Amino acid sequence: MVSSSMPSHSSDPATLNFVSSLMASPVHQVPHNLDRDDSTEFVEDVDEFDQNHHNDAHVSVDIEGSSQCVEVEQTKAFSVFISPSGSKIWIPSVPVEIKPVIGTVFYSWEQVMYFYGRYAKIAGFSVRVGQSKKWKGVVTNKYLRCNKAGKPQYKRKFDVTHEDMIRQCTYTQCDCEAQISVSICRQSGSFKIIKFNEHHNHCLIDNFNQDLSKVSRKLTFSTKQFIHNMSLNRIGPVKAHRVMVSLMGGHHKVNGTPTDFKNFSQSVRMYIGDRDSQILIDRLTDRSKEIPEFYFDYYVSDGKLQCMFWADEVSKLNYKKFGDVVSFDATYQTNRYNMIFVPFTGVNNHKLCVSFGAGLILSETTESYKWLLQQFLQAHGKQPTLVLTDQDPAMRQAILQVWRETRHRYCIWHIMRKLPAKIAPDLLQNSTLRSSLHRLVWSIYMKPETFETRWQELIVKYSLQNINWLKEMYAVRERWVPAYFRDLPMCCLLKTTSCSESTNASFKVNSTSANTLVQFMLCFETVVESQRYRNRAADFKSNNRSFFSESGLLIEKDAFDIYTQAVFKDVQKEICRGKHACFISDTEFDADVFVYSVSHLCKRNAVKHTFKVNFDKRDKSCSCSCMSFTRIGYLCRHIFHIYRVNQVEKIPNAYIFARWRKDALPKRIFDIENRYGVDTSLQSTTRNEILELVAECVDSIRSDTKKLVSFANNIREIKSKLFETPPSQSSSEDVNLSIIEELVGQSIAVEPTVSNPPAVQNKGRGKVRRMIPPAENQINKPPKVARLCKNCNKYVTTHDSRNCKKWHEENGAVEQGM
Repeated sequence: MVSSSMPSHSSDPATLNFVSSLMASPVHQVPHNLDRDDSTEFVEDVDEFDQNHHNDAHVSVDIEGSSQCVEVEQTKAFSVFISPSGSKIWIPSVPVEIKPVIGTVFYSWEQVMYFYGRYAKIAGFSVRVGQSKKWKGVVTNKYLRCNKAGKPQYKRKFDVTHEDMIRQCTYTQCDCEAQISVSICRQSGSFKIIKFNEHHNHCLIDNFNQDLSKVSRKLTFSTKQFIHNMSLNRIGPVKAHRVMVSLMGGHHKVNGTPTDFKNFSQSVRMYIGDRDSQILIDRLTDRSKEIPEFYFDYYVSDGKLQCMFWADEVSKLNYKKFGDVVSFDATYQTNRYNMIFVPFTGVNNHKLCVSFGAGLILSETTESYKWLLQQFLQAHGKQPTLVLTDQDPAMRQAILQVWRETRHRYCIWHIMRKLPAKIAPDLLQNSTLRSSLHRLVWSIYMKPETFETRWQELIVKYSLQNINWLKEMYAVRERWVPAYFRDLPMCCLLKTTSCSESTNASFKVNSTSANTLVQFMLCFETVVESQRYRNRAADFKSNNRSFFSESGLLIEKDAFDIYTQAVFKDVQKEICRGKHACFISDTEFDADVFVYSVSHLCKRNAVKHTFKVNFDKRDKSCSCSCMSFTRIGYLCRHIFHIYRVNQVEKIPNAYIFARWRKDALPKRIFDIENRYGVDTSLQSTTRNEILELVAECVDSIRSDTKKLVSFANNIREIKSKLFETPPSQSSSEDVNLSIIEELVGQSIAVEPTVSNPPAVQNKGRGKVRRMIPPAENQINKPPKVARLCKNCNKYVTTHDSRNCKKWHEENGAVEQGM
């Protein structure tokens, strides 16, 4: 007879170590002095109860003639027997201390679940909670069964569009009777095992397939956090699974399959659902209350979110120092509602892109842009000197109405890239028109009147009088040609929206068109944190570099102490070229003011330009007709040449722009508290510290096997103490919701007052393929290969023997002569 008292097969040391480390018993086993009556004394009719439930109190399971069962297979995981009827019975081979024992008493239902779940994991099956027994409305018995218990359920078929669809199920039921039954004591509230059946009618899970079991596939908090963090960097759940497999050292070390990863990612989106806008608003509102300098506002129409703007303290400090020139551009396909993302970008003292704030608008109308610019002005308190955009008329009108003190400038690159589509391709290919036009437009030294004269000469030279696009661009030349901005401070800092394009591209790297607004905001914070990390790294590099002189002048060392590394490289280049490539061609003076004519040479040692430099010996003040200091904020080579001649060893304070200094910003902006994506709560920081400590210990003893084994045993002991009290057995759904709530950072308990915006089709979304104008399409075609015309005996690309004009003319003349 096969019973639970059958001695279990011995386990190998590896299995015992696994059991002792991961499955240390948290159960408080007490002497088996609680008999059958103790658990049922709260029932009035004890005799009737015992009669109805007498069959529950037995140790073994009668299997037809089980005394004649024959063992046919034995592995480390289980033993297989065959009954006289021919059916197979699987009995797990587990350590004795893991196996349930009749009469064992537990003090809570959680202890029972944890104990049997631990046994099931080692044995190779999964557990589900069975139905409870009641007596007069009071629960008397509870059951934990194998997950394959119950009658087999046939696959259900659905008639859909006259085709049979079969609903597939991964886990099938086969009426397995393996289980434990516990009785409940009313007075003590304890749970006593009164029945244990270890016989399974299905194959158990092998040791090497434990990671595929239902229990092992449950995602832990760290795994869910990893999936979430990967999604913020546009790494999907399938790729995240591959990355985690590589990090952990194999599939068997990873909880869950790629499908489980995808299911959790979908759960995050479903958690957000219709509360997307409300969760985002609540999140930013809470931040504005906790952080005094954080600015946030939004606009709602008909209960739906229309516009939103936000800027934190670091963005405000950046704008205060570097907000003289601002660029902004619309970014599309960053969220599922097609809301247009509009980041405001500038250039900091390291010549890196820096964010001044950002907004979301539902439509690209003048009113939407006006609201956005008004919020920007309210957050920062002042208008920029210069703003760059593309040729969007809605942006143009909004800037004119809100930022009235700001000069608006079109992006030159956006204009010049239209050149192939507006001018005949043969004219662009077979002449120097393209290079001549680019030299004319991009020149930074040219005055407006010079530009206008040369433009007209160019139009006449290449017969472009009838091209309407050139006429339109010339009519608005004050909005995009650099010659008309040369008197504006820092006008050459940005001539295109490339800074915005670069920032927008980085946002698109992290965010996708399938993201919710909450996920988009998390992606935004990830990108901004990366941007600020690059700035912090540049600041660290700038403050920890060594000086190396290339000119041998003391003024070069002074520039090194003042400017950041990125700016110093440019200043150093100007100092060296002022020494080696400039010379004074003429000198005039009036009292203490000298007027020098300084010429600089090109690479071929020819005079390229000559500029006038005024130098006052009294206060060392200088001005150059190239206006480089006004345009870019640091002195030109011509002034450095005059300073060298007059032995000026330091740059006067009047010629040092504060925006280029090393100390332009306070160091506190790099503090941990001002970083996005860093959870500073005690729970999170302690968790990360523990992981760091363990990693440091493992790294330090990675080559010492004895120390590694000893360290692993110590960790097991710590884990055993932690699990003396089993973790609370909350429902998997509740646990999943609490984890998602922690990752998202906002609860959904409050009823939403703002609805999600409708998904709209904006004008910047475009098509799968851009429509190419005929002229541009002609340019992109490969050049034709010359072929021999047999009639005129020439290699040509314009005709062949069938349509040779010369041959037709000669033949026509012959026919007429005849």
